Amino acid sequence: MTGSTATLLNHLEEGPASAPPLLLGPSLGTSYALWDAVAPELSAGHRVIRWDLPGHGGSAADLIGPGATVGDLAGLVLRLADALGAERFAYAGVSLGGAVGLHLAVHHPERLTSLAVICSSAHFGGSEPWRERAERVRREGLEWLAENADARWFTPGFTVPRLVRDLREADPEAYAACCDALAAFDLRDRLAEITVPTLLVAGRQDPATPPAHLREIADAVRDALLVELPGASHLAPAECPRAVLTALRSRLDGVPASGVAVRREVLGDAHVDRAQARQTPFTARFQDFISRYAWGEVWTDPTLSRRERSMITLTALVAHGHLDELALHVRAARRNGLTPEEIGAVLLQTAVYCGVPAANSAFATAQRVLAEEEKG
Repeated sequence: MTGSTATLLNHLEEGPASAPPLLLGPSLGTSYALWDAVAPELSAGHRVIRWDLPGHGGSAADLIGPGATVGDLAGLVLRLADALGAERFAYAGVSLGGAVGLHLAVHHPERLTSLAVICSSAHFGGSEPWRERAERVRREGLEWLAENADARWFTPGFTVPRLVRDLREADPEAYAACCDALAAFDLRDRLAEITVPTLLVAGRQDPATPPAHLREIADAVRDALLVELPGASHLAPAECPRAVLTALRSRLDGVPASGVAVRREVLGDAHVDRAQARQTPFTARFQDFISRYAWGEVWTDPTLSRRERSMITLTALVAHGHLDELALHVRAARRNGLTPEEIGAVLLQTAVYCGVPAANSAFATAQRVLAEEEKG
């Protein structure tokens, strides 16, 4: 879904409308195509909204003018979020887009659920170079910048023609106004005020915003996570999309709890110890899969309680006739707080929906396990 009006930033929406919103900001000179290799993957679990800077892509050039600030751009982003009903949202931005995110985190923290600042800075090397660039762009246009864009944006031998074309086709006046915003931007003395969960991603070979700029932010923002990407230059989402995607997911989805720890809490130490003792090189990847996904992600999702998850698991095991696993999860259900009467009620319901013979076998298994429990 795309959208553009005379007063809103041009944008592209992807993913379920009911999912948590995630806004993605571009770098100077590019369009939302910068996120082409990352946004579709993120849209599996988020309502992804990527937007264009004024005069870039499909956004109107007159949304900003000479002397613009990063605060002006942040205001346009908030206007877009309001129009789309995104009261609170996660935010990730590259370069100038990252500066917008820092501004939001300092001045509008109530709107953000998390922040990712990618190949960006709390300042951009002083105001004079940006003022000089703005003046030359107003005088000569953008072709001279497009001719050496690859050297500024990517490691040697890499390019994305679509992004270079975006630069050539950008409106010079709007581009120059964005340069004005970068010239005036310096949040170094406000970084300690940022309280939202913050991820910082640096390209090791980025000449525009070297890793030291991201380290400076990481040192000031409490509990910030810094990731440095080898082989990445300034436009990391285009050059190293998998690495950026992995880093973003770790912040957006939260660091999963230890799957092994949760597995031990639910199934008991004895079972996990036996499973680990039986592990071979052939089964190791499967055991890792179970620990990371079943226990580290699904069982730790707070949407359902462990009691509820035990009920669901008992029903599924009865339906498929997995009686050995059922015995294991009857014990787990007791650890998760289910009484014998509640376990019996779950199994009785399976008689209706899974069949009487399946429930009959399940009752026999559960009765044996509960009897063993009574004996101690």
